[in-house]
Amino acid sequence: MTARLREALQAVADDAPAYPVYERALATARRSRHRHRLAATAAAVALVALTTMTLPLVRTPALEPAAGSPAALPDRVALPPIGTLHVTDRPLLGPAAVLFSGVAGRLKGWNDANRVGVVGADSDRYRIMPMGYEAPAGEVVLLSPDGRYVARPAGSHERPRVDIVDLATGRTRQLNGGPAASTSIEPAAWSPDGRQLVVRYIAPTDPPRAGHRAVLGVVTLDGERWTRLAEGGLQAIFGSPVAFTAAGDRIAFQVGRSVTVSKPDGTALSSLLLPADSWLAGKGAWSADGRWLTVTTRRADNTDWSLRRLDPATGRDAGPLDLPTVSGTTAIRLLGWGPDGSALVVAYEPGPVAQDRFDQPLEMDQRTAYGNVGGVQVLALMPGATGPRTVLTAPAEVLAVDVADEVIRSGRTRQASPPGGVGGRFWFWTTLTVVVWAGIAVYRCRENLALWLDDRRVRRARATAERSG
Repeated sequence: MTARLREALQAVADDAPAYPVYERALATARRSRHRHRLAATAAAVALVALTTMTLPLVRTPALEPAAGSPAALPDRVALPPIGTLHVTDRPLLGPAAVLFSGVAGRLKGWNDANRVGVVGADSDRYRIMPMGYEAPAGEVVLLSPDGRYVARPAGSHERPRVDIVDLATGRTRQLNGGPAASTSIEPAAWSPDGRQLVVRYIAPTDPPRAGHRAVLGVVTLDGERWTRLAEGGLQAIFGSPVAFTAAGDRIAFQVGRSVTVSKPDGTALSSLLLPADSWLAGKGAWSADGRWLTVTTRRADNTDWSLRRLDPATGRDAGPLDLPTVSGTTAIRLLGWGPDGSALVVAYEPGPVAQDRFDQPLEMDQRTAYGNVGGVQVLALMPGATGPRTVLTAPAEVLAVDVADEVIRSGRTRQASPPGGVGGRFWFWTTLTVVVWAGIAVYRCRENLALWLDDRRVRRARATAERSG
């Protein structure tokens, strides 16, 4: 190498800017530390947000009914708001006054064939109960007499069961008793004390399951005792409806055109043959004193419905009750008796596209089927009145309703103010979505954000140094 070349290379080297290795290493370390701190901060913020949203749903103490707020029947129900809390979500609902179901949009979920609406006993707090299939309130989804529990069918075809949902604690109890290898289990009626449940079963008659039979039984809520009430072939009406006396010492249930009266231990007391176009009235079929059974009767060639009384021992017709006639409905179902002697009935209004004629003979299960019903309302039939009095209305496409027995017996009503807007689950999922997307955005921009924060810190340090210099 010549002297001139060496001198030229030395000059180039002298002119090259010095690389601040030490300073760059410190800056890189600071940026890494900032990124770690930023990620930890974002994770902490997300955790706090999720905890804040989740605690109200899972950690709130069980709701106790408010003192001085007696249960009462609302004068109307509305469709549950979008995002309404489930019955097992916190804060818990406590005892309910009304269940309702149907085919309205907000009574159907993305993956649920049906949702049952639940209304609080003392105020218009709404909850929903998702169901895997069509489950009419008051027929297969039943509110206990005190409004605290809901009995509903659950499970699969291979392992059916009945779930008892406690609205005050959010806990669910499973009932699996009954005939072995049953393929369907549905609740049929609550006992007045809420300790027993009448249940309908469909069970195979042989191991290959080529044939099936229907079984009606009484099961205790602890599942330790099961008593058979009736058994027979499959038919349109089997154990529907079922009615307990107020004392709980007798049960009446309809099978085909016959009504059987028995004790809860399975002892049959009498069997009554009903005339055409007459049915056991509903869960409130027994008179308050237990002396009479009530049946609903449709007048020939029209849709006028009235209530009649029968002697439960002999079947003797004691004549129609001095109550108004209900007209223009597919059917009525008796819920119970008010303190003034009025009968509370569910009136089923014909659907706009119903294929059946309701002024002609038709079984009750078809008269209350969703496809034939367009709406329901609860009517009070007062002794001596000229017409029914509407005590509860519901939106179109609400097709079934049930009311707690204690609410019926109290006779109390209230002016309803159903909730509007959106429910708690909407805000939960909305906030969760915002937090997740914010976390993703922070993570993806973490390097640029760390550089910006580092540069800002350096500029502040320089500015401080210049002012002090």
